[in-house]
Amino acid sequence: MTNSPNLSHGRGYLAIPGPSVMPEAVLQAMHRAAPNIYGGELVEAMPGIIADLKRVARTKHYATIYIGNGHAAWEAALSNVVAPGDRVLVPATGRFGHGWGDVATGLGAEAQVIDFGKSSPIDLDRVAEALAQDKDHEIKAVLAVHVDTSGSVLSDIKGLRAVMDAAGHPALLMVDCIASLGCDQFEMDAWGVDVMVTGCQKGLMVPPGCSFVFFNDRAQAVRDAMPRVSRYWDWNQRSTATEFWQYFNGTGPTHHLFGLQVALGMIHDEGLENVWARHGVLARAVWAACDAWSTEGDLRLNITNPAHRSTAVTALRLGGSDGTRLRNWVESELGLTLGIGLGMAEPNDPARDAFFRLGHMGHVNGQMIMGLLGGMQAGMSSLGITHGRGALDAAAEVIAGH
Repeated sequence: MTNSPNLSHGRGYLAIPGPSVMPEAVLQAMHRAAPNIYGGELVEAMPGIIADLKRVARTKHYATIYIGNGHAAWEAALSNVVAPGDRVLVPATGRFGHGWGDVATGLGAEAQVIDFGKSSPIDLDRVAEALAQDKDHEIKAVLAVHVDTSGSVLSDIKGLRAVMDAAGHPALLMVDCIASLGCDQFEMDAWGVDVMVTGCQKGLMVPPGCSFVFFNDRAQAVRDAMPRVSRYWDWNQRSTATEFWQYFNGTGPTHHLFGLQVALGMIHDEGLENVWARHGVLARAVWAACDAWSTEGDLRLNITNPAHRSTAVTALRLGGSDGTRLRNWVESELGLTLGIGLGMAEPNDPARDAFFRLGHMGHVNGQMIMGLLGGMQAGMSSLGITHGRGALDAAAEVIAGH
């Protein structure tokens, strides 16, 4: 009698909220010898890469590239417009709002945090109150996270701009789109965002290692009045580069650029509005399955109101240690990797084993999402985790009726 076969052999599926699944075309573009960085195709491609980045951000202003992760983009953006002693307002909707505020503190700024918890978007009324109390306009910037990757909450950035305008407050609106760009709708210029930061490893479908800072003329005027900005973080040379090295303050991330060029081309070939729509359908399929499962047992979506959910990532919880048990089972038995529950409980708190996340961002399609949901259902069944029925049918109906 043979043992039960392990079904994880074959190509694995990394369904975490970044790094996201990378297209074969991106990997192939990067799989090459080092290029000449003083002339040739990559040097000539840079203006087009910058233009394509601006198209994804929906801006006609400035785009810069930094060799670093999202934390690097946070520091780069702040270094150009926030001086030691300045105050920033941080409407925090989860782990990453607090993280950006902490970077500001590390640069010598005062971070005024409004904590909205881990399951709620920015409360615009409370932001309006904070701005109204700032009679002397000591707040120099508002640091908002469009999608907090830990809790999967989506905040109203257009509404936030309207609140700032209604208050007549001159602070810059700075937005973290690390989890959302290329997934959830974002309109930098139309929504009045002054500075936006993002990374390459989520909706842009490139391996981690690059980040981006976009800014407009209002932000540039603040930069021009800064007493000093470190040479490396200074966006002036990067945003007006005429030579390849100036984009990066030195040697460029050559192979990331080859991959990024292809990834941006894929986004624009599909059409950005179509990319947003695809993410919307696939996210609704995930939510429909989760709603069906939650009719019995302990599975719950972290964000109850669909209007406040990101279409890039979904945060969930089960009872006890079932979140970790499910993640371990689907990875070891099926080759399916789900995201850990990040920042929802303290590291030593046993409750952290209840939380997990699903990444459905970037290079994903209908059959991948149905496979993800089928794997989760198989895991819950195998582990005896109580769950409602009809989840896969519910998800299939969303996809079939899109």
